[in-house]
Amino acid sequence: MGSSIDVRAEVVPAVAVPNHGARLGRRRFVDRLARWVVTAGGLAIIASIAGILLFIVAEVWPLLRPASVTVQSRVASASVAGSAKESAVVIDEYRSHVAGVSADVLRVYELAGGTVIAERDLRPLLGSSGPIATGRTADGAGLYAIAGGRIAVTRIAFPSTWVDGKRTVSPSLGETVVLVVGSAIRAADVRLDEEGGVSVAAALERGGIVLLAREVSTNEMTGETKATDTRRVIATPAAVDHVLLDAPKKTLVASFGAAILWWADASSGAEPERVQAPAKVTALAFLLGERSLLVGDERGTVSLWFPVRQEENRFELTRIREFPGVSEVTAMSSSPRDKSFLAVEKQGRVVLHHATSERTLWTGHPGSGLASIAWSPKADGAVLASSEGMLSLAIRNPHPDVSVKALFGKVWYEGYDQPEYVWQSTGGTDDFETKFSLVPLLFGTVKGTFYSLLLAIPLAVFGAMYTSQFMHPRLRSYVKPAVELMAALPSVVLGFLAGLWLAPRLEEGFPALLLSVLLVPVFVVASGFLWTSVPRQQRKRFPVGTEVIVFAAAIIIGAWFSIQIAPSFELLVFRGTFRTWVTNVLGLGFDQRNALVVGLAMGFAVIPIIFAISEDAFTNVPANLTSASLALGANRWQTVSRVVLPAASPGIFSAIMVGFGRAVGETMIVLMATGNTPIMQWNPFNGFRTLSANIAVEIPEAPYGGTLYRTLFLAALLLFAMTFSVNTIAELVRQRLRQKYSEA
Repeated sequence: MGSSIDVRAEVVPAVAVPNHGARLGRRRFVDRLARWVVTAGGLAIIASIAGILLFIVAEVWPLLRPASVTVQSRVASASVAGSAKESAVVIDEYRSHVAGVSADVLRVYELAGGTVIAERDLRPLLGSSGPIATGRTADGAGLYAIAGGRIAVTRIAFPSTWVDGKRTVSPSLGETVVLVVGSAIRAADVRLDEEGGVSVAAALERGGIVLLAREVSTNEMTGETKATDTRRVIATPAAVDHVLLDAPKKTLVASFGAAILWWADASSGAEPERVQAPAKVTALAFLLGERSLLVGDERGTVSLWFPVRQEENRFELTRIREFPGVSEVTAMSSSPRDKSFLAVEKQGRVVLHHATSERTLWTGHPGSGLASIAWSPKADGAVLASSEGMLSLAIRNPHPDVSVKALFGKVWYEGYDQPEYVWQSTGGTDDFETKFSLVPLLFGTVKGTFYSLLLAIPLAVFGAMYTSQFMHPRLRSYVKPAVELMAALPSVVLGFLAGLWLAPRLEEGFPALLLSVLLVPVFVVASGFLWTSVPRQQRKRFPVGTEVIVFAAAIIIGAWFSIQIAPSFELLVFRGTFRTWVTNVLGLGFDQRNALVVGLAMGFAVIPIIFAISEDAFTNVPANLTSASLALGANRWQTVSRVVLPAASPGIFSAIMVGFGRAVGETMIVLMATGNTPIMQWNPFNGFRTLSANIAVEIPEAPYGGTLYRTLFLAALLLFAMTFSVNTIAELVRQRLRQKYSEA
């Protein structure tokens, strides 16, 4: 019997095997992409910061560039029989025409071709064949010539018109006014006014000074003009070599030998003040504004003098600073736009100085036989009278009033009793002496940061310590977000509230604040003792950490009690109002918007940053450290103060430095809550000005590319460098602390 075998084929469905290779490839691609994105983002941030830094440096760099002076053109004097080279010159504002006066002829030249545009013979007017001296009027509006006892003054104008888009300058010679002094003139200073009047201070060969004035008045009804001459003689102890008269015809300065005579009020008839220069005086000139005197001597030194207030409100002409030279100073000319001046030396050297910054901006030898020098009205050039003719100089001097000393050193400014640090970028007149000291702004930045951190560091660090180590976790989940939410408040809102709401209330209620600082800690400590005196069985009914409610109540009660007794405290301790006591007894200034207001407002803004980072530092301390400490018998406070706090110190230090950077760079709170006065006093009851606030205040009014504009960028660079340096040092300290406590 045969057997049969039933063979059935069973089809097993195919099972998809996971493609681990493809999935791993996708993961690697995503990882690489994420790494590239993160790297690109980091590099973009670094590039952005570097770009900002480079932009700031590029804006500051022109401040360091020196002045440049080049000879633009040379004009040979016209060869007229019997006439000498021009010895006094003026130039128009476009530096296209120049006028010069020689011993007997006045000429106007076109600089482009050297051709004579106008000419006037002065010999018939002067009526003398003797030696003739020439000069330029102090205001630069004319030229004069002296022969014997006569002075011939000619006003020179350079009117310009535009025809078919092209400027045309048409020089003109005004009427030549001849004033008769009556005696041989040794030196003179001549001024013209806009009405056509002339003022002369003439030093006589035989001694004495004659003050002549021709005032011209116009009848507005008939149009007639009337000239009135006045004359006054002032005695001098010797024949005067140089004489100067200021524009108001009040201050008179003269010199002979090394002696300088200064009449503070030439019309009063009082005796002049006499001071002694270090060497024989060879040139005199007023600086722009005519409050300072430039004295050149035979050593080549130019010294700056101005009156300084002494005791009993008496002013004394004082030598302030000196600019050394090589050879005798023969001529000087002050810039019509700033405190720069040009000095010509006997050996042919021309030097460009700036009086305030004490900088020697340029030195050169443009020609030989230099007789006189004059600035152009725009201060972008000058003209020299020399034995070779006349030289037109192009001057590029955009930032003369900036130097290391002007920015960071004490400078003796006009009208000040002593050298000081001053920031004052603008004034009420065109001859204002700019004051660009950054020291008051640096001081204000440190002062504002100090008072804000004085409040923020203790509250934020100890608050973070208590929140992370003692507070109940459920309550902590509400407190920490609430504190961090404080950082969302715009600083402009805090500044607005501080300036308009907090400042007047703090002025009235400072005694209450002072009492709160003294009494609230007492109430808190007392509440702690009361809480610990409660039987333990009763305290166990409350979760651990909820005692903060007791402390909060103690703070509220302490603050309320301080406010209630503040009026009696103020009357008893300060014998009146606190503000009167500060000003009369302490002799301190008191401004409503002061450093305390900024400290409270900016401290409120800094607290969330320090609190958040410090709380994370406390929380991230390994639990095994605290457990080991508690297991060894230490109580909770000992564990926190001796174990947790040192371990968290790197993070706390970082928090403080981040808060420092926030306070240093704060703008709106400082701008709105202080008087923005750049003063240097630690007095908490007056204001200050910080670098950031100064930039915000000044930059809208700063001319683009001007000195103020670039100085503000320098302030920004200092702010950048300050925060970068502090953060770098902080990071190094943090890493060292971290290494120290990790090894321990």
